[in-house]
Parts: sequence; C-alpha cells; structure tokens
Amino acid sequence: MATGASGGKPTIRTVAERAGVSKSLVSLVLRGSDQVRPEKREAVLAAVRELGYRPNAAARSLSEQRTRTVGVLLNDLRNPWFVDLLDGLNSLLHDNGLRMLLGDARLNRRLGQDLASPFLDLQVDGLVAVGTLPDPASLARVAERIPVVVAGSREPALPGVDVVAGDDTLGARLATEHLLSLGHRRIAHVSGHGAVGELRRRSFEATMAAHGLADDAHVEPGDLTEEGGYRAAVRLFGRPHRPTAVFAVNDMTSVGVVSAAEESGLRVPSELSVVGYDNTSISQLRHVWLTTVDNAGHDVGRRAARCLLDRFETSTRPAELQLTRPTLEVRGTTAAPPA
Repeated sequence: MATGASGGKPTIRTVAERAGVSKSLVSLVLRGSDQVRPEKREAVLAAVRELGYRPNAAARSLSEQRTRTVGVLLNDLRNPWFVDLLDGLNSLLHDNGLRMLLGDARLNRRLGQDLASPFLDLQVDGLVAVGTLPDPASLARVAERIPVVVAGSREPALPGVDVVAGDDTLGARLATEHLLSLGHRRIAHVSGHGAVGELRRRSFEATMAAHGLADDAHVEPGDLTEEGGYRAAVRLFGRPHRPTAVFAVNDMTSVGVVSAAEESGLRVPSELSVVGYDNTSISQLRHVWLTTVDNAGHDVGRRAARCLLDRFETSTRPAELQLTRPTLEVRGTTAAPPA
C-alpha cells in the first residue's frame, strides 16, 4: 500500500507535494474543474495513482454541503433499455465527480413507501426519474427541494423539471411506415400505458389513417412486458382476419409476440412481421434479430445528466423538453406479407 512522505496514509498535502502544486489546485482537479491546465491535471492524477490517495468523501461533503450523489429512480429494473440510458447518465455524472444511487419504484410501491422520499433522507444532490413511474405526481414534492430531471418519459410536466426523451411520435411513424412500405395493410399495434405508450399509439393510428388504412389499424392493449405481449398476440391471432404485421410498443413486448407466433405455427417474418421499439440488447441477439426503433437511450442519459448539472448551476430557469431523434434498425423479423 502506498503511503505519504511520513509513512502514513497519503493526504491531499502529500499529493500536492508529489505533483509540485498547491493543495487548492489538487482540490480543483479532484472536483473535476475545467479551470486546470492539462499538464497540471495530469501531474495531480499521476501523484494520486502513485500514492494511492483516496479523497475523504464524508469530509468533502461536509465542507461543500453536498453529498455528491444523485438519486436515480427507475420505473422497472427489468427493462433492458434502461441499461443504455444509465450508461449515458453515469458516464457524464462520473466525469463530474458524482455517484448514482439506484432505487426501484415498483418495489417502493409494493412496500407502501413514497417513491422518492428515501432519496431525500439520503440527502442526494439531485434526482433523475427514469421511465413511466406509477405515481409521477409524487415527484412534485421532491422537485420543490432538489433539482429533478425526468428521463425516458414525458410525465410528469412540472415547473422547473426538465424532461429528456425520445421522439416517440417520429419513432412510431418510422416503424409503421416501414411495414407499409413492405406491402402490409392489416397491421396491429400492441400498446403500452403512460404518456410514452399513448404517443406511440396515436402516431401509429395517425400514420395508418394518413395512408387510408384507419379501418385496418387495430390496437391491442399490453403492459410493456413479454407476458403482456404474448397475451395480446394470442388475442390478435384469434381474430377472423389476423394481422400480417405487428408493431409492438417495446422490445420486451415484441419478444412475447414472436413467442406467441411460434406457438401458433406462424413463421416470422414470412407469415408475420414484427417491429419492436428501443433497440435493446435483446433485439440484437442472433436468434431474435429484431427489427426495432433505436430510441437513442445512451444519448437520452447523457442529456439528462447535462440537464441536472445545469440545474445545479441555475436552478430557477424554465423547464425544458429535449427530444432525441430515433432511427429504424431493420433486421430479420420483417418482410413482405404472404401473397
């Protein structure tokens, strides 16, 4: 274990001596300040590595009156799209000396706990709410005390709370128009709940209507899960004129649709085309290879982190809505309809 010049535990003073700089400059580097010349920053970081110095987080929190932690409240830890979002979120927060504390909104609700109050008890510096929460109004109380950003959803709309999400209207249109371009006319949509689910459903219906196919657009309710997608697909396949294509509200739902198709003896994509949404790691598995909408999760996360950092500096500015631009990833689950 590395030690300071006196043989004890390395301190900020020994780091400064090793790097040949002042203690205040070492503090600036450790806080991630951009007001330090590159060569000085590298000298400090080299000294930190050589000495094995670890800042005293508790002491720093007391001096700054900040914990340098950010609460992240997830709607559902099982949704793989959140992995990309969290990666983008954490990369920028980490670069600015902040750590994430994760919470599961579903678990809190089952236990009868307020969704966000545990983060207030931990005195986090800010909160990022990810996904469609079961009780979005609960964020209003938190937003009165600390900066809050909503990521990957469109609700709630609160004063001073920035919202960062994908353009769901555009994404749903891309998915529907892709199926139409292949020649499909009987297209169904397995929908989801919340504002995001509503935006995707409305865009699907509007796109079908714009092509004169409003009567062929069928919406089957789902719940954003694989099981919900499976059950919705079973109902769809039992209709007198089953769809030749399904656009699902997310990738998890799509997996359920594909499973139901296989059990019903329908081959994907020659007899049934399926499009998902989110471009999760599941959609990229070789045996799934799902055509899906890339919702730019990593970019959503980084933008949410930037909004939160800006809120720390200017807490009184008006709330802002930022939308990332989705793209269509065409893979192996879509093709022309059967003759």
